[in-house]
Amino acid sequence: MLIGKYTLFALETGRFYLDGGAMFGVIPKALWNRTNPADDRNRIELALRTLLIRNDKRCIMVDTGIGENWDSKFSDIYGVDHSTYSLERSLLGAGLSFGDVTDVIITHLHFDHAGGATHRNERGEIVPAFPNATYYIQKKHYEWAVNPSEKDQASFMSEKYVPLYEEGKLRLLEGEVEFMPGIRIRLSDGHTVAQQNVLVTDGTKTLFHPGDMIPTSSHIPLPFIMGYDNFPLITLEEKKSLLRRAVEGGWLLFFEHDPKHAATYVEKTEKGYRAGKPVDMNLR
Repeated sequence: MLIGKYTLFALETGRFYLDGGAMFGVIPKALWNRTNPADDRNRIELALRTLLIRNDKRCIMVDTGIGENWDSKFSDIYGVDHSTYSLERSLLGAGLSFGDVTDVIITHLHFDHAGGATHRNERGEIVPAFPNATYYIQKKHYEWAVNPSEKDQASFMSEKYVPLYEEGKLRLLEGEVEFMPGIRIRLSDGHTVAQQNVLVTDGTKTLFHPGDMIPTSSHIPLPFIMGYDNFPLITLEEKKSLLRRAVEGGWLLFFEHDPKHAATYVEKTEKGYRAGKPVDMNLR
């Protein structure tokens, strides 16, 4: 899709599985299982989708997927699957290679969002997966990620992102910024401290990438908040503000983990907010 001078695509990088109860928090399984059916291990299928933003000078990725350098135990626990989708194949489908990416905006450093930021070279060294790119993360979030709490420490794999910092590839941002004309970085703090959310707008059309504030279209209703969120009441207030603006402004929401829809509009009904018309953003 085209917004201003930018062309936006959804890149499918793989699939993985997480516990359905953890993904929907206090919502009973009888409700979430209708739209996101669980397997025999109570896990639901989730996408590993990145947002590609291009113009004639820059090639920007928002998040990197989970990556492929995981051992068999990890891959089994999380059902990591690259048999149908991978980042390399999706980039190739867009006529790109890893070296063509100029900027990588990482929403937050959980392994399913930043795992593909680095990889092992032929000597077994962990190096940037995008050799010509500058990576961006919030300073406050990076400080949290290198010293996480007991609640969320399992979500952070420091070997995936500390090498970026050590090599001078990771730029630490402080607060909300205009990343480029028409691309703004906003912050949310409910899921994790200082998560970056990306807004692309030309004043008429707007796409908002909420990261894990709203990971799938099934999480649009206000009470549907993940058990993974560190500060769920903050998430609730952030969702109220975002969804109101999305309805009023006709914003398109991008979903990193929805296995069916890359993006949808939002509708408000007498029962609350829900997913509206889906938009196909995949490469064709």
